[in-house]
Amino acid sequence: MSEPLLLRAATAADAPRVAEILIASRAAHLPFAPMAHTADEVHGWVVQVLMPSGGVRVAEVSGVLRAMAAHAVDNGCGWIEQLYVEPGFTGRGLGDALLQRALAELHAAGAHPVRLWCFQANNGARRFYERHGFVAVDFTDGRGNEEGCPDVLYERSNMR
Repeated sequence: MSEPLLLRAATAADAPRVAEILIASRAAHLPFAPMAHTADEVHGWVVQVLMPSGGVRVAEVSGVLRAMAAHAVDNGCGWIEQLYVEPGFTGRGLGDALLQRALAELHAAGAHPVRLWCFQANNGARRFYERHGFVAVDFTDGRGNEEGCPDVLYERSNMR
């Protein structure tokens, strides 16, 4: 990417843009997965739940937020909870950079392994995670997620 890229921790002021990226990316890249919440509900969740939880990182391109990721540690296991790139900015290394940052931070926190959920039909995301060393360890029928879409649990055991 030739444009200046900045990765940083998200701030409360970033919440509206983080929600916009999440909503736009889902609409563009996950047409098979109905939104379980309205745009207003997503904005509220980002402000009230996601941002205060910490672990939210953003990627700025030329000073504009274009991607976001969120990670957490639960019982020693690292989780990639969100990773969305604004439509029109995929394939530019933003997701790679955010994932690498999250993996480094989870490794530093002693989280092992790192897991994430992905919709089975999201072939692009599945290829992305598999390229980064994640392996499918479980497939579900979607009863465990709000969208009701079959999903896959990925795990990365090697943190290097």
